[in-house]
Amino acid sequence: MRVLTKSKYKLGLECPNKLYYAGKKVYANLKKEDSFLEALAQGGFQVEELARMHYPNGILVEGEPGEYEAAYNQTKELLKKENVSIYEAAFLVDGLFIRTDILVKVGNLVKLIEVKSKSFDPEDEFLLIGKRGGIVSTWKPYLFDVAFQKHVMQLCYPNWSIESYLMLADKKKKASIDGLNQLFRINKTKENRTGISKKVSTLEETGSSVLGLKKVTDVVKEIESDKIEYTKGLNFTESISKFKELYHNDQYANWPTSFMSCKNCEFKTSIEDKKIGLKSGFEECFRKQHKWSEEEFNKPNILDIYSFRRGAKLFQDGVQFKSELSGDLIGLKIEPDELTTSHRQWLQIEKEVQNDSSIYVNKDALIQEMKSWDFPLHFIDFETSAAALPFNKNTKPYEQIAFQFSHHIYNNEGNIIHATEYINSQAGEFPNFEFTRALKKALENDNGTIFRYSNHENSILNAIYCQLDDSKEADKRELMNFIKSISHSTRNSAFSWTGNRDMVDLWEVEKKYYYNPITKGSNSLKEVLPAALQTSEYLKNKYSRPIGEINITSKNFSSEKIWLKIKEGQISNPYDQLPPVFDNWNEEEIENSLSDIENIANGGAALTAYSKLQYTDMTDYERKELEKSLLKYCELDTLAMVMLYEHFVEITT
Repeated sequence: MRVLTKSKYKLGLECPNKLYYAGKKVYANLKKEDSFLEALAQGGFQVEELARMHYPNGILVEGEPGEYEAAYNQTKELLKKENVSIYEAAFLVDGLFIRTDILVKVGNLVKLIEVKSKSFDPEDEFLLIGKRGGIVSTWKPYLFDVAFQKHVMQLCYPNWSIESYLMLADKKKKASIDGLNQLFRINKTKENRTGISKKVSTLEETGSSVLGLKKVTDVVKEIESDKIEYTKGLNFTESISKFKELYHNDQYANWPTSFMSCKNCEFKTSIEDKKIGLKSGFEECFRKQHKWSEEEFNKPNILDIYSFRRGAKLFQDGVQFKSELSGDLIGLKIEPDELTTSHRQWLQIEKEVQNDSSIYVNKDALIQEMKSWDFPLHFIDFETSAAALPFNKNTKPYEQIAFQFSHHIYNNEGNIIHATEYINSQAGEFPNFEFTRALKKALENDNGTIFRYSNHENSILNAIYCQLDDSKEADKRELMNFIKSISHSTRNSAFSWTGNRDMVDLWEVEKKYYYNPITKGSNSLKEVLPAALQTSEYLKNKYSRPIGEINITSKNFSSEKIWLKIKEGQISNPYDQLPPVFDNWNEEEIENSLSDIENIANGGAALTAYSKLQYTDMTDYERKELEKSLLKYCELDTLAMVMLYEHFVEITT
């Protein structure tokens, strides 16, 4: 039976053309579909189980995916009761199918409760509807999802009075017990859809709940009455009828291409995909709608331009290729001391159009920057998590957890030492303070410059500073002073400081003074590293040899490890050599699949592995192997920073 489910409905909202490509193995898909991975990364399973405990004696509607009629028939029987609470209630009507997270029926009054691990501030009056009116964009997918569920339920039971709610992690609430996040464990032998086993039987045993309800009945009514469009030209009523017809008939929508949708389209092919005969949905759209030939596909288009805010308007006006752009069209602004965003964009455009693979470097400015750095140089990288359910008493949902760091030292003689590393993956432990003690011990022995890549490490240290301030740790002032010495306060901080060893952000250095066209505008270290390796003769010569021969120590790789490998004339990305951390998925696949989740733009692989260690019952052997993988990931991150530093030395001497 081919029915429009709520997951397919949400996919159609992203782009109706995706309904044709989704689920077909002949089309490449950058986003592996795995609801378990997503729920694991977000803590969704634990939140759902805690939410159910708010409605005890609820009955779970069982059923395997695709068993639509059986699940609906079971639900119908339960709904004959005057009063009933149901988990995963199923509704099937007119080619539409949904399951509700929680349904509470009292006579004809029904509460539809959609559970999300997303957090909210109940005191935020502009949470859903912005100051200028209209739904806040980040909430639109959730609210249209609820509206779709309510619509299907109402078709099945027209006489019901349905109230709609979101149940979310409340940022104002604190856990009243230790180990809340450990009360819900994932078993390999699933007892239900989530595979969760609970260590408690009543809500009271979990202490004061950190979840809260947000009533969305009025907003849902506005959506249902077509007063709110999802995107221009697509309202609620039209979306349901259109998506249902398209999906039932397995028909291509021919929905107009747009800058953001096509830029983020997952149905694109890599070189490897093409070799094994996979098709590109992206290319089919442009062949059908824009009559692109192979020549056009080989021309640089504007969809991959770095942070290109003007792209949507230009694309709408018919500008599709970089060769059509000018400095005026992109708002080019050039500063003498550092690259502006528009200048980086223009470099990307010019170099691709002219087929120029040479790097750009503001040599004088970079030299001046590097003169301010003091040896020995320290390179650090953190791996972190933010759990929906708090680890400790008196902590809130999504407080930062710093569970791992790696630390390389580059000394005056050019020796590269993997000096220290830290990991705490013990289930239920709050590692932040021990993490800070280990970091302090690693960095306090000299006054050498400390490097990070992007602002993540600084933000995490700010969060730990506040946690320490609220703690009763005996050495908290000492640890707080250390944090202040190597960081600076964030804009929303209640405190203000700039440390005398404030970490240098290599990401900012790279953005200001350097552009490598191989990166296609990306500033991600996972893109910059292979680009630098491809460009640099120094790095090629050095890292094509075993690390034991080039004065590099390692805590996780043998002295025979070679980081630079060439495949078909191209430098292989060192990150591709790392072991998988989740069911044979590589890091890129995990990052792509989690890219739509807030706060998981990068580091998704490590976060997922940590979540697996926290919440999944596994053997000691499995745990140790996963920890080994995490240590290798983090070590490569700091070694990659060292390589980038060496590249900067090469191009400035």
